[in-house]
Amino acid sequence: MEIKQKILIIDDSQIDLPVSALLIKNKFQTAEIHLSSSAVSGLDWLTLHQNDLSNGLIILLDVRMPEMDGFDFLNAYDLLPDGIKSNTRIIMLSSSLDPLDIQKANKNKHVQTVLNKPLPISDLINIISEMQ
Repeated sequence: MEIKQKILIIDDSQIDLPVSALLIKNKFQTAEIHLSSSAVSGLDWLTLHQNDLSNGLIILLDVRMPEMDGFDFLNAYDLLPDGIKSNTRIIMLSSSLDPLDIQKANKNKHVQTVLNKPLPISDLINIISEMQ
């Protein structure tokens, strides 16, 4: 399957980050995947590439990270220019069993859905198919 959107994976796990990228690359050979190991570096990437998102962006965002977690990222993301947000979809990834995390993520206006870790590639395929 071909996709036009870029994919930004924001995850502090040195295991989940490359595994998610590999799973995506195996299913979407043409995908342009970018990796950020923290929410801060993910925000920096968005700011740096804000003029290069015309084909859309999918952000896979880890819920639990040190320093700035996924919810802190969402608060900072809300303050970014509308040009960044208008063509971006956020999917949160969680290994948390805390139902409050899942509920909080699902209530956020920027979050399209929440997926459990490790990344369920078949669910991601379905989501991307619906977006195109």
